[in-house]
Amino acid sequence: MGVTKEEFKKEEVILSKVKELLDSTLEELGGDVFQEDDFTEFKKMMWENASSFDEEEQMQVMAATSQEAEKILQKKVYFRRLHQIKNKPYFASIVFKDEHGKIWNIYLSLTYLKDSDYNNILYDWRSPICSLFYDYEIGPCSYTAPGGEYFGELKRKRQYKIEDCKLVGVFDNSLNIDDEVLQDVLSKESSDKMKNVVNTIQQEQNKVIRNLEDHNLIVQGIAGSGKTTVALHRIAFLLYRISNLSSNHILIFSPNPIFTEYISDVLPSLGENNTLQTTFNDYLSFFISEYKGVESYTDFVGRYYSGQAINYDLILYKQSDEIIDDMNQYLNAYIENAEFIESFYEGDIHYVNKDEINHLLHYKYNRLPLFERVDEIAKRLSASFYKGSNKKASTFRRLLKENANFKHDLKKIYYDFYMSPYCKVSLSEREISSFVKRKDIYYEDALLFSYMKGVLDGFVYEGQIKQVVIDEAQDYNKLQYIIISKIFAKADFTILGDVNQNINPYYHYESLEELSTILKNESKYIELLKTYRSSPEIINYTNKILNLHHVNAIRRDNHKPVVFRKNISDLKEQLLSDIKTLKDEYSSVAIITKDDLEAEKIYNLIKDDISISYLTLETKGFSKELLLVPAYLAKGLEFDSVILYNDRNHSYKSNERNLLYVACTRAQHELYIYN
Repeated sequence: MGVTKEEFKKEEVILSKVKELLDSTLEELGGDVFQEDDFTEFKKMMWENASSFDEEEQMQVMAATSQEAEKILQKKVYFRRLHQIKNKPYFASIVFKDEHGKIWNIYLSLTYLKDSDYNNILYDWRSPICSLFYDYEIGPCSYTAPGGEYFGELKRKRQYKIEDCKLVGVFDNSLNIDDEVLQDVLSKESSDKMKNVVNTIQQEQNKVIRNLEDHNLIVQGIAGSGKTTVALHRIAFLLYRISNLSSNHILIFSPNPIFTEYISDVLPSLGENNTLQTTFNDYLSFFISEYKGVESYTDFVGRYYSGQAINYDLILYKQSDEIIDDMNQYLNAYIENAEFIESFYEGDIHYVNKDEINHLLHYKYNRLPLFERVDEIAKRLSASFYKGSNKKASTFRRLLKENANFKHDLKKIYYDFYMSPYCKVSLSEREISSFVKRKDIYYEDALLFSYMKGVLDGFVYEGQIKQVVIDEAQDYNKLQYIIISKIFAKADFTILGDVNQNINPYYHYESLEELSTILKNESKYIELLKTYRSSPEIINYTNKILNLHHVNAIRRDNHKPVVFRKNISDLKEQLLSDIKTLKDEYSSVAIITKDDLEAEKIYNLIKDDISISYLTLETKGFSKELLLVPAYLAKGLEFDSVILYNDRNHSYKSNERNLLYVACTRAQHELYIYN
């Protein structure tokens, strides 16, 4: 609720003082940062004259310059963060009475600000005491900091609306989920890019963001529960709380490049650099050099929904958990049967005994992948015969390969799996050749092929990555998680998804908690059951699609029911009329079709009459003013209003309910359904 005029004036005075301190701090820091060019020249001069110093003096120069450079960098980062909050210094405050009776007035901001006596005036929202704002109502409370657990009483929670450093609104509230500031944010129209929500983080979200106890978090969150936003705010929190963790130590697996672009503003808006980002297809394309190209996940899914998938049962088997065991048995047998057939000479002098090298192959180097063992044996033989030198390693490698009953032909090895008794489906040589001997490898084969290659050649190891975030977790089968856990063996994981939004027709989780058995360290499973995206009217409709009962809509009723369009006499006229109606009220309208064929049909129908963007996998940037997108590409995006179109003769089947659910839950305020 709003505050009294007297309280409002007090807050105006506080804002004025903060603004004054902020301006003076920026001015002072600006002078220091501006001297960076001078320091660069000084450092250049020191290095140019380094020859005139003895070794001890050179070490002192190196230490001094690196320390000074680090100080300047820290000041530069802090200057950027302060400049970022110049027009909106803080967003909330709490009054906390500790157990000793001391009163703390805490103002929450995107960064900290101290006065000349080094007292905190603004607190970074990620600091331990600020968790009280997100976790407690008025009354008894506690927070955990490096020094232990601190108890007390939360006397007041207050939120602010500040524009251009002028106080527009002040609200006192409890933890109530439908507080005025949250509803104000939810009522706003969507933008082309995701924004930070640091001022409206809810208690259930905060538990995920601030979790430091568990190595791995698995988060099941319904559509609109803020999974991606939570993940990005968690990254910002980890960067703040974990020493020596930088953005280059964190990797986000995004579903596609479109989504990567969509979230690109969130971390910078929180004062942090964007992390490393990739897609699983990027990894496959890098790792699988035996094929010219790798089919993307969206093309793989699109192949099914557009009716181009051939042999459904075979693809179902390739995507299954069962094939992992079958492939492992096949590879174990292949490795066990691998041997060097004959003894041989290198030159006319050096005799290599087959029993000795087979012992090395199966016992000495059995911890290594098979083909790495050959390399190590070659180095060992060279060192043994040539007094520790590796100069003949390549020669021995060639001779070893010539005398082995196994060849480094991964396509042949993959082909032979389907001819082996370990494969559970019966295929002809022609059928196997149709997918093994392609120039571009199918997605379902790429997963298996990359796993097989990793077992035989060794997986790419990324030891510098300390945190891995996987969004849209339901799109990855267990084999992918096995591969990822081997690549990032020392990393902790934050995995977020929704089993209800799984659009892979060949693979489905009952619960994402199943993934806890794959990850190396212990995992905590958390559910987010409140949706902040859609109106209650839209949520009530989408719940019926999947027979859901636990989804809670937080938006207030807008009293706009879902609109159905049936038996349309003139499709073009009706579409243009509905688009105009929605564009007059909202800044973003999406037409979501079932697949690419329908998207092309609608695009060709109306493109000459209205400006519209057509979103495909190749799209980089895009505007949400009026967007046409197939359903399987719309995941993770949200729009003020949605027109869901599918042809009457091409309706959603019973096994495509998840795709329909994804499409409908993209809408925030209004949903029109055609046919």
